[in-house]
Order: sequence, then structure tokens, then C-alpha cells
Amino acid sequence: MIDLHCHILPGIDDGAPDLETSLEMARIAVADGITITACTPHITPGVYDNTGPDILERIAALQLELDRAGIALTLTCGADTHVMTGMVEGLKSKQIPSLGGSRYFLFEPPHHVAPPRLEDLAFELLTAGFIPVLTHPERLTWIEDHYGVMQRLVRAGVWMQITCGSVTGRFGARPRFWAERMLDEGLVHIIATDAHNLRNRKPKMAEARDAIAERLGEQAATDMVLTRPRGILDDVLPSDLPDLVGAVSPAPTRGGFFARMFNNA
Repeated sequence: MIDLHCHILPGIDDGAPDLETSLEMARIAVADGITITACTPHITPGVYDNTGPDILERIAALQLELDRAGIALTLTCGADTHVMTGMVEGLKSKQIPSLGGSRYFLFEPPHHVAPPRLEDLAFELLTAGFIPVLTHPERLTWIEDHYGVMQRLVRAGVWMQITCGSVTGRFGARPRFWAERMLDEGLVHIIATDAHNLRNRKPKMAEARDAIAERLGEQAATDMVLTRPRGILDDVLPSDLPDLVGAVSPAPTRGGFFARMFNNA
């Protein structure tokens, strides 16, 4: 399995506080069946002012420590990037790192307030050739009143990533309800751990993968934890990756209008 959202880098955000925690998180991930982890610290202006070059340097240092400790986990780059101005420029300049250097990047809306013009920003990013992967929509407190935004974003070409803990109920009944609804309606591209620590936010995927397999079938689960994540890291066009599937309604197109546009470019 491939985990494309994990706060495993030590001392850079609200994730692992030190190297010892990072190494133990890596051991837990490997024991759970994860082979590749994207280190995705927050980039939140004024709170976590991380930059692409610094993140890459820290990833290289942590990979050396993992290799030294004999932990068979491969690290790749990324960032949990808060909605902000200048995102296109940041991605082009590599100050905002994409996932594995691909066209895909993690896109984090505010947790408690629906951002104005979110769809306009997504349009700007898509037309610039980047594919936002919107993180944990099921945990946003405003999803009830703006669920249609999520549906429209998927149809436009934005990808959706839900958190494993939401699928298994670790975040409570409400995120689980929205995670299951999005899964059933064919709106989920990938799942990820969004792991932060060794207590209640461990880097585990297998339980959620199995729950999705029961709900949507083995192939759908495999696509969410392996096929599409691998495609992201290989920078494969959305239209060349598996269709979304759901249990209730017809799936949206593979990548929406902009994915088809990229494919025809």
C-alpha cells in the first residue's frame, strides 16, 4: 500500500515531534503493509511556513535514518497545503512541493469555514496543469451545507482523499457518515492515514482498506491504496487511471473536463 498523506517528518509541524517518534511511526506503517509514504507537512502561512527545499532536505535526512535502522519504508515528498493565494506560482517554483514531483498535490481547505471562491481556485489550478487532491473533505465541519461543492469539484477534475480513520470510525460518527456517503457515491479517489502520532493518529491503512473492500469490492479498495497512488507518483494522467466506482450512483468521469483536456494536449 502507498500512503500519500503522513505527518512523519520530525519537528516540522504538529506531527512527529522527534526522530524517535518518526522511526516508530515508520515501523508501524511497514507492519501494516505500507511500502511508500509521502511526507506531507503542513504549509500554512503564518503557522507552518515550510518550503519545498526544506521539506526535501528533511525527507532525505529521515530516509537515511530509516535505512540505517533497517526500516523498509520508502519516503517521497509532498505537503498538506492550506488554501492560500499564489498557489500556482508556489507549485511552479517548487516552494509548494507536489506529490513525488508530479502534477498532483495535496490541497487542504480550512477546517471550520467554507472558503469563498474555492471552485474558482480549483479552476485556476487545473487550468495551470495541476491536479488538487483535496484532503479529508469528510472531516470538514461545513460539508453538510456545501456537499454539492464536493460533487462539482470531482466532476471538474479535483481528486478527493479521505482519511482511513474516518472510514473505520476513529474520528466519530459524523466523519464516518460523510466518508461512507462519498464512497457510495463514487467520489473518493484515494485514502490515506493522515497520521500524526503514536497515540490516536497512527499510520495504519489495512483496516480501512478492508472496510472499503467489503463495501465496494476488492478492486475498488486496491485502486484507492495502490493503483491510483502509484499513478500519482508516476505522474500518470487521470484519464489513464481506473474509473471511480460507487455503490449507489453512477461514477463521475475519470478526471473531469480538465483531465480530458490534459490528455488531448
